[in-house]
Amino acid sequence: MQQALDAFLAARPGVRFIDLLLHDLNGVDRGKRVDLASARQVFTQGLLLPGSMFALDVPGETVQSTGLGFDEGDADRPCLPVPGTLVEVPWLDHGVAQAQITMHERDGAPFECDPRHLLARVLERFRPLGLTPVVAIELEFYLIDRELTPAGLPQPPRSPLTGRREYRTQINSMLDIDACSRVLAAIDHACHVQDVPSTTSLAEYGPGQYEVNLAHVADALTACDQAARFRRIVKCVARHHGMEATFLAKPYADMAGSGLHVHVNLVDGDGRNVFADENPLGSEVMRHAAAGMLSTMADGMAIFAPQANSWRRFRREAYVPLTADWSVNNRGAALRVPVSGAAARRLEHRVAGADANPYLVTSWVLGGILKGIEEGREPPPPVDGNLYKDGVARGEPLPAYWPAALDRFEASAFARELLGERLHRLFAEVKRAELHDFSCIVTPGEIAHLLPAL
Repeated sequence: MQQALDAFLAARPGVRFIDLLLHDLNGVDRGKRVDLASARQVFTQGLLLPGSMFALDVPGETVQSTGLGFDEGDADRPCLPVPGTLVEVPWLDHGVAQAQITMHERDGAPFECDPRHLLARVLERFRPLGLTPVVAIELEFYLIDRELTPAGLPQPPRSPLTGRREYRTQINSMLDIDACSRVLAAIDHACHVQDVPSTTSLAEYGPGQYEVNLAHVADALTACDQAARFRRIVKCVARHHGMEATFLAKPYADMAGSGLHVHVNLVDGDGRNVFADENPLGSEVMRHAAAGMLSTMADGMAIFAPQANSWRRFRREAYVPLTADWSVNNRGAALRVPVSGAAARRLEHRVAGADANPYLVTSWVLGGILKGIEEGREPPPPVDGNLYKDGVARGEPLPAYWPAALDRFEASAFARELLGERLHRLFAEVKRAELHDFSCIVTPGEIAHLLPAL
C-alpha cells in the first residue's frame, strides 16, 4: 500500500489531502481527511477510529447497548486502506484524493462488526466449491431541490432547461435525461475517474429519479466498494450542480421508491458461467441458488429494508416484491431471471431499497446462494402474470412492517450463522434503537390526520 501511495502521488503532484472513508452499518461515510504526512503513516500503520463507528444510528448517535461505546471506553481500532480504492476526487479542485478503509482489531485481525469483512468471509466459502460470484449492483436515486417544502418534505429540483419543477412521471424519458444531462455527465465522468464502471443511465418513474447501471465484476468486494463510491459520487456531484441527491427508499409518498438490485451469477475456474443454459430457468446450479435465495429472503428483510422510510416502498403494483417468488422477465417478482442469452444467464435480486448497505445485502444474497447449493434445494415453480393480484403469487409473504422484520431477523438461525453472533446482535441492537427513536417522533402528518377528530 505504501508503494501504491507513492506511485499515486508521483503521478498526481497536486494532491495535498486524502479523505479516508469508512462505511458504517448504514452505509454512511465516516472517516477523516489527512494531509500527506499523516497519509504515509496511515498507509503503513492504519488510521485509528473508535469501534463505535459501527454502533451509530443514522443521525450519528452511538447505540450504547451494543457494548461498543462507553462499555469499552469508546476504544480505537486501526483502519487500513483497501487496495485499489485510492482515487482522485474530481468534483474538488484543491488537491483532494480519497481511499476506502476497513476496520481491524488491535492485533490485526478483521473487526467482525465491519460489514466488508463479513462479505469477505462469505466469499471465502465459495472457494472450496471452485466458484466465484460475478456481481453487478443497480442503484436508483432522486435528484431533489436544496430547499424543502414548507412542510419539510423534499421536492423536485427546477429543470436546468425550463426552470420548472416537474411532478409528472415519464419512465425512460429522454427529455428528462436531456434536462439533467450536465449533472449525469459529471456523475459519469467522476465514475470513470474513480474506477466505477458506470454504463447506461435512464430516467426512472419518479420526477428527478434516475438509475445508473454498473458493470458486472468478478469480485463482489470490488462491486460493493464501487457501489459505495458511486453513492458518494452522486451526492457530491449533485451538490456541485446546485441540487441534492438522495438514496432514500421512498422520498415521495405518491411516487416510485428507489431500489438496490443485485445481479449475480457464478463462474467456475475456467471462467464459465455455471448458470448458463438455454432454458431461461437456468442450470441445475442456478435453480439451487434461486431456491436458497428465496428460502432466506423473509429472514433478511431487516437487512433489505433497514430504515422506517424503507417500508413506505412496499406497496402493490409498485415494482416492489411482496412475496418470495421468482419469475422469468417479470419485474414484480422478488427474484427475476432477466432476458439474456444462455452465456449471460443470471439472477436479479430486487428486494432491497437504495438505502440498504450494499455489503450486507450482497452478503445475504450470496449466503442464500450457498445455502441453496450446499443443501441441493429446489425452488418452487416460477410464477407468471401480475403477482399483485390475488392467487397469482405462491411464495411466502415477506414481512410487511419493520418490527415484524426485526423479530424475524433476531430469531433467524441463518442470520446468526451468516453474520456471526456479534454482528447479528450489533445490527439488531442498532435497528431496535432506531425503531424506538422513530416511534417517539410525532409527525405533522399524524397530527393533521387525527387532530380534527380526536
